[in-house]
Amino acid sequence: MRRFLPDGFTLSLVLTVALASLLPCRGAVADVFEIVTDLAIALLFFLHGAKLPREAVLAGTKNWRLHATVLASTFVLFPVLGLVLRPVLAPLVTPDLYLGILFLCTLPSTVQSSIAFTSIARGNVPAAVVAASASSLLGIFISPLLVGLLIAGTGHGGMSWHSVGAIVVQLFIPFAAGQIAQRWIGGWVRAHARLLGFVDRGSILLVVYTAFSAAVLQGLWHRLPPPVLGGLVVANAVLLAFALLATRYGSRALGFSREDEITIVFCGSKKSLAAGVPIAKVLFAGHPLGMIVLPIMLFHQIQLMVCAVLARRYASRSS
Repeated sequence: MRRFLPDGFTLSLVLTVALASLLPCRGAVADVFEIVTDLAIALLFFLHGAKLPREAVLAGTKNWRLHATVLASTFVLFPVLGLVLRPVLAPLVTPDLYLGILFLCTLPSTVQSSIAFTSIARGNVPAAVVAASASSLLGIFISPLLVGLLIAGTGHGGMSWHSVGAIVVQLFIPFAAGQIAQRWIGGWVRAHARLLGFVDRGSILLVVYTAFSAAVLQGLWHRLPPPVLGGLVVANAVLLAFALLATRYGSRALGFSREDEITIVFCGSKKSLAAGVPIAKVLFAGHPLGMIVLPIMLFHQIQLMVCAVLARRYASRSS
């Protein structure tokens, strides 16, 4: 039963939402939290830039079919599913939550959990490292562009030049600075993975707290009754199910080996909460951010539970 229980970080997210619901920050305190959050996000992307070896991305050209398949699943399949399944998903949730689902569909894959599940399932771990890292890197550029394309048809407007500039200043410049500094601090950052994990989780919790504080002050829980929350869980489960089926049987149809299939399934069906929350803060400054990040928060936990079971099934069949 332990694999079905939420992990410590998920419990931290729940406690953060509860704290924001009971003690939302407002006024000058909220302004201070905004500044601290922006600095934490910049530090997060700087450390990611310092950690990600450029050689790993370049090495990916050796297995280009696998990596192209993972990227197609992440940045093509998911957005198409978000649009095609709209008649099924949209009635289950509110318009703002459906906007969050579309945003979820544009995000890159996770890195740590994709690699971990591929390893548990006895898949192609080196390929998973490259595929997940490349997805994370390209997501800085591709996700905002996809957001602009998908949202343009929902009545919420497209991406503004202000959003592009904010992405460059808050995400890309720190990441590029980290890449430049990698030759001096890259080894130290990789050796102190706990530091990156602390900044990673801390920045997400800060964004979640400020986002849900603002949402609570705007009447979030009055606009989110239990049936709607249940509908969001169902919508996320449907989206994940289609992605898992498409990556599994699609990789078989394309003639990939079992090890490569496992890599495609676990790297191509996942979405990154660590990348999604900071990007949402930049892109959706004028929208109810709590509603935007809630789908990815729930999807994060659902994908962990489902993939944990799936990885063990793959491993048992390989033994």
